[in-house]
Amino acid sequence: MSRRLQCRLYDLARRGSVRGARRAIVAFLALGATVAAAQPSWPTRPMRVIVPVVPGSFTDVVGRALAGEITEASGQPAIVDNRPGAGTTIGAALVAKSAPDGHTLLMTENSFSIAPALYRRNLPFDPLRDFQPVTLVAEAPTLWFARNDFPARSPRDLVALARARAGEITFATGGNGTSSHLAAELFIDMNKLRMVHVPFKGVAASIGEIVAGRVDVGTSSIASAVNAVKAGRMRALAVTGRERNPLLPDVPTFAESGFPDYDMPIWFGLIGPSGIPASLLERMHAVIAQAAQRPRPRELFASQGASSPLTPPAAFARRVATEIALWREVVPRVGAEPN
Repeated sequence: MSRRLQCRLYDLARRGSVRGARRAIVAFLALGATVAAAQPSWPTRPMRVIVPVVPGSFTDVVGRALAGEITEASGQPAIVDNRPGAGTTIGAALVAKSAPDGHTLLMTENSFSIAPALYRRNLPFDPLRDFQPVTLVAEAPTLWFARNDFPARSPRDLVALARARAGEITFATGGNGTSSHLAAELFIDMNKLRMVHVPFKGVAASIGEIVAGRVDVGTSSIASAVNAVKAGRMRALAVTGRERNPLLPDVPTFAESGFPDYDMPIWFGLIGPSGIPASLLERMHAVIAQAAQRPRPRELFASQGASSPLTPPAAFARRVATEIALWREVVPRVGAEPN
């Protein structure tokens, strides 16, 4: 009971106004009922977390960590259901068709905002109309790295060399249309460079080729490349983000290196179908944010060099819409295609 209501009831009782006190109590109970209605329980039954990639990926690991914490906190099972394929669009399509009651969510990453540009001819859903972003739970920076004997030692060096040797510098990624590929293409496009893309089946293979000296530079999440950099098998050039990353504190950011407009973090978030009531959406965000701040997820994010912004629904939705618009412009221009 609020202090103001306590004082009001005391005042009414002191003056002998029993009827007034009863009215105040009824009003307070009605207010409590309204607040309870505004914050519905969630989840109220077993829920399903669709992960649109194979088990073992970091997206899958994040989804399982959050599902475990939600299960522990609520007593309701949160079941991870891997549905990989078609650049994550198979899993996303399942969520788009589910009931907007908060019990089926998509655990996804940047591919959600990239897919509409890559699969523009046969996308089985409308990325803006059919979904409701719930919470952005984590984001990790993109790292650029190079073979040890590559002449460029910074992004400025890379730009200068790529302009002097247009169409000769090679860059490796984890595959056509992946986040690492589009992170590279965005920087190349922003600086009007011509470089040769060498796609591989996974980031590990692309890093192996750079370590072997067969490709010039590459991109990936910082966690995928940190061990090879620390072991001296390849050299880091710069990392995205506003601040240097704790995993590689000696590596400068792109902003420090003279490219403040380039930023391509790899984000991980939970997205539901459109039509989730506002009060339920607010409750879902609160529960997920609380789960993400528990020790196990926090340790997981830290081990990957990731932060946990816990962006709420409206801000997350704006970010997704902005990125969809960006990739719809960039992807056709650079000629990116899905694997």
